[in-house]
Amino acid sequence: MSKELGTLFGTTRDGARVRELALDNGLLSCRIITFGAALRALAVPGREGPVDVVLGYDTLEEYESNGGYFGAMVGRFANRIAGGRFTLNGRGYTLAQNDGSNHLHGGLVGWSHRVWTVEEYTADRAVLTLDSPDGEEGYPGRLQVKVAYTLDGSTLTIRCQASGDQDTPCSMTNHSYFNLSGQGSGDVLDQEVQLLCSSYTPAGQDSIPFGRVEPVEGTPMDLRRPTPIGARIEEDFQQLKWGRGYDHNFVIDGQPGSMRPAARAYSAATGVAMEVETDSPGLQFYSANFVEDGRKGKGGAAYGFRHGFCLETQHYPDAPNQPGFPSAILRAGAEYRQTTSFRFSVR
Repeated sequence: MSKELGTLFGTTRDGARVRELALDNGLLSCRIITFGAALRALAVPGREGPVDVVLGYDTLEEYESNGGYFGAMVGRFANRIAGGRFTLNGRGYTLAQNDGSNHLHGGLVGWSHRVWTVEEYTADRAVLTLDSPDGEEGYPGRLQVKVAYTLDGSTLTIRCQASGDQDTPCSMTNHSYFNLSGQGSGDVLDQEVQLLCSSYTPAGQDSIPFGRVEPVEGTPMDLRRPTPIGARIEEDFQQLKWGRGYDHNFVIDGQPGSMRPAARAYSAATGVAMEVETDSPGLQFYSANFVEDGRKGKGGAAYGFRHGFCLETQHYPDAPNQPGFPSAILRAGAEYRQTTSFRFSVR
């Protein structure tokens, strides 16, 4: 097999070959598989040596069989759409319902479970593409999709692009679960998170936003200062009860469409600090409240409840049905662009 295509990671149930791409710039290293364009490993400098800070699996069968979207690129629409329905240009569309009665992360076979094509592969950069056909999971129009992973110094940057031939909802995100103490090290409740977000979109018991934007001030959702994830997660607050912890869309301060700070995180155990910047309007902060104890992870690790956290840069959930939210409609012939960077340092 040619170096450009990486190494064989496995073969899907329907016979598609899945590659693994290894990137290394001497400071950061990562592994990406073409199944879901998933970030399978990310080693960053720690106080006592490299630390793999993302959860993942050792086999393709586990990626195919297990939920959770570990490290995957999700789409065509990240997060939830209420009832699996929306109206666009006066026409109603029905999507796959794969989260109760709602549509989640692209449907039954979203982009997280498609095999992507490698377009470019060098020592510190990988570009993967996907053809999303008209009608896939109920969405209108054919989309040509591209994601680029680039290592630049201490930063991993993920750039997403898409363009299509019909108006369609489009919101891509990377669904990595971070544990800055190292994957397999246990829960993340002692790790600090800071969200540069003064408001959020409260949601119902089914995680569908009510359509309101409310301030975080005076609530356990106020993470504007560095806060241990576990500090307030069990407070008597309805939003946290319904989500079994944090699983909410936060409104990133500043101007959507421009790169700006969104989040910071830190582990005292390893000294690993992470800064997240993005041009997305929203950030879903998820504290892995539905990862069951004893799930097998990389290297024989046992994952479980709150053993990671996600920082999913995205459009707001249910945006196609919420006229008060920023539009997540990609117009025919226009280009969707979204960039998120993760910068690492050691304290």
